[in-house]
Formats: sequence, C-alpha cells, structure tokens
Amino acid sequence: MTNAPRPPLPPFSQETAIQKVRLAEDGWNSRDPERVSLSYTTDSKWRNRAEFVNGREAVVAFLAAKWRRELDYRLVKELWAFNDNRIAVRFTYEWHDDSGNWFRSFGNENWEFDELGLMRKRFACINDMPIRPEDRRYHWPLGRRPDDHPGLSELGF
Repeated sequence: MTNAPRPPLPPFSQETAIQKVRLAEDGWNSRDPERVSLSYTTDSKWRNRAEFVNGREAVVAFLAAKWRRELDYRLVKELWAFNDNRIAVRFTYEWHDDSGNWFRSFGNENWEFDELGLMRKRFACINDMPIRPEDRRYHWPLGRRPDDHPGLSELGF
C-alpha cells in the first residue's frame, strides 16, 4: 500500500516528535530512495536548497541523484520545535564527493504531516562547509547511527 500509516501520527507530543525525527534520520541514513520516499505523500511538496521537488516519484529521483553525488553520507537530526502536525528539525551530515573532498552540511527543515503521518511538505535550508578528513565527527559504519553516538547538541553543532 502506497499510503500506509507511518506512526507516530499527529498531533505530536514531545516524545512522538522526537521519535518521528529519529525515524526520518534512520531512513535517510539507509540511503535507499525507495524506502525513504514511502514516508512522503504521493503529492508531497519539497523545497531543498533551490530545488523544488513535487511528488513521491520525484523524491526518489532526487534522492538517488543526491546519494550518487554525496558519498559515504552520514546524518544526524535533532528536534527543534513541534506543534500539532508540524515539526522543525536541525541537522548536520558529512559526505565526500567523487574526488575525495569532505564536507559537513548544516541545515534546518520544516515538515508538515497528513493524518496518516506521511510528510506532505518539506522545506529545507542547507549550507555546505568543506572539512578536512581528520575533522570528521561521524565515523559509524554506513547505515543507522548507533544509539550511543552523540547528537548535535552533544557535539556542539
């Protein structure tokens, strides 16, 4: 089913908003565009930097291209605020390009969910900062961030 409920569902509490953020982080750290796309409505609307992405099929294409460019991608998200069916997060992720240049990307996102817990709107602002390989902070094996790995606040981001 393409629109199966994605708990936790709105309206969000502090606990369920934090859970929703971690589930989103886990999905993106999978670097699986099809899997990630199932968290969005079929007609979702995104603004990601200067790109506008509309619909689940476009989300898949966008993410596939992103993870072909942004290699060894590792992401940490943190809840910033929430209300009813909206969540704001801040995040950082580290990645390198095909020439071995490392970057840390900082940003924030505003999310709006439908009654099934699917994200229907995602607005992201992101800045990239070149870093030296020895300045990387995210070294866990590719995939889900370990539960004992520090979050953004603990890392001073």
